[in-house]
Amino acid sequence: MTGTGWLPVALPVALLAVPLLGALGLVVLPHVLRPVLRAYGLVLSGVTLALAALLVATFDYERPASPQFELDVPWIPGLGLRLHLGIDGISLPLVALTALLTFLCFGYLSWGRARAGEFLRARPRALVFTLLVLEVGMIGTFLALDLLLFFVFFEIVLVPMYFLIGIWGGEGRRAASIKFILYTLLGSVVMLLGLLLIWAQTGTFDIEALAAAHGSGMARSVQILAFVAIGIGLAVKTPMWPLHTWLPDAHTEAPTTGSVLLAGVLLKMGTYGFARIAIPVLPEGALAVAPWLGALAVVGIVYGSLACLAQRDLKRMIAYSSVGHMGFVLLGFATLTPTGINGALFANVAHGLITGLLFFLAGAIKDRYHTADMTALGGGLLATLPRLGSVLTFAAVASLGLPGLAGFWGEMLALLGAFRPADGLPRGLFLTYMVIGGLGAVLTAAYFLVMLSRVTHGRPPPLPAEAEAEAVAEPRVVESLAARPVATLAHRDVRPYELLAWTPLVALILLFGLWPGLLLSLTTPAVHTLLGALP
Repeated sequence: MTGTGWLPVALPVALLAVPLLGALGLVVLPHVLRPVLRAYGLVLSGVTLALAALLVATFDYERPASPQFELDVPWIPGLGLRLHLGIDGISLPLVALTALLTFLCFGYLSWGRARAGEFLRARPRALVFTLLVLEVGMIGTFLALDLLLFFVFFEIVLVPMYFLIGIWGGEGRRAASIKFILYTLLGSVVMLLGLLLIWAQTGTFDIEALAAAHGSGMARSVQILAFVAIGIGLAVKTPMWPLHTWLPDAHTEAPTTGSVLLAGVLLKMGTYGFARIAIPVLPEGALAVAPWLGALAVVGIVYGSLACLAQRDLKRMIAYSSVGHMGFVLLGFATLTPTGINGALFANVAHGLITGLLFFLAGAIKDRYHTADMTALGGGLLATLPRLGSVLTFAAVASLGLPGLAGFWGEMLALLGAFRPADGLPRGLFLTYMVIGGLGAVLTAAYFLVMLSRVTHGRPPPLPAEAEAEAVAEPRVVESLAARPVATLAHRDVRPYELLAWTPLVALILLFGLWPGLLLSLTTPAVHTLLGALP
């Protein structure tokens, strides 16, 4: 164990122990906790968020490239495995993002009405248990400094997400959950083979030691093979084209909280693996595979954008947008430059905030209109629900990369990294990638503007029968028969619990958009350290 005092060791342990013990408490004391379930998950996730905030407050920003709050003790001595946890400038924002989104999801469920309340009434103990176990796996992945421990946490999240989609999802939930688990498990098997290949060549699972070794002890051919195997497993989770096909179905059928965590955190686990393991541990493999990774990345950017233009379902469109945004992240990694990788890491966090907000909004729209079909919605959201329409517009322009909002910096830096890639990479090829990526950015703006024109603008259509009955029941919205087709649903606009869940995301999107140095000052020293492994 490193550090002085109890705090450096206690914090990473507590971040895992609080949700884990909370989940075990639901198994051991189900009847005792049943009356307080609505507050139980919210309190535990709130404590975890407070611990993450303490982590952020006590982190030594003078040395963000070095692991801090480090715990390194024997785990399975007979196999030489260790419980090695720690955090640096790359993982700190992701741990904080995970804790925040989980707390906001519990708040959405605990305070909300309608669909949120239905989730808590349908197997509430199982739902709280599932989300707590999911939080353990997500945070553990970003804390792990041992290859096998990383793999264990990486896999823990699959089971709760499978049940989250399969039990609380939409009509096609069973097929979507099976597709999700099959894709991710097969990818994980291939990734495990790559991790075992590293161990067979080096004799250690310690990520710190492997990164410091700069690939020594492994032949170039072995590094390439290991990078491809690990990269496939990470690419499925990211997801990278053409291994992305599980994502639209999973997002479309998942409940709102499932979509938020899937887009906001689970996809980041795949891209995080490239920064934590694949690039620093296998530098020659990264250099050899980078042109192919860049090619698949830009195909994903364009494909995701074109797929979004063809979508009618709002949730499905947001899901396909993640394929394109993750393409920018992978392009940044493929450049193997400080600029590109910083862009990838920034885009990771920005995408988690923006897309998490977008899925919250899509859930709110579906809750009110009982559909996410943009054609059926008919437009006019800014007239009928002006606050909800305004927040949706904000999230959309943030996602399309408007300067001054968080979505701009990651894409811009990834494209800038492609303009001058690392030595040893073909610059002409990466300039082509930059041009294609720029085209993808234009298409991103196009599909979000098309979505806004379909959903938020125009004359509102006649209200559905259920919504019209509710409007007439409210004296303040009773209107004449002639005006009823454009009757306002102002009393169903942004609700207090939604405002509480969305405000932190809006604030952070603005903060990181206006002050990107907050994140870049964290990641830059760590990026230079991991790139020290490159020849």
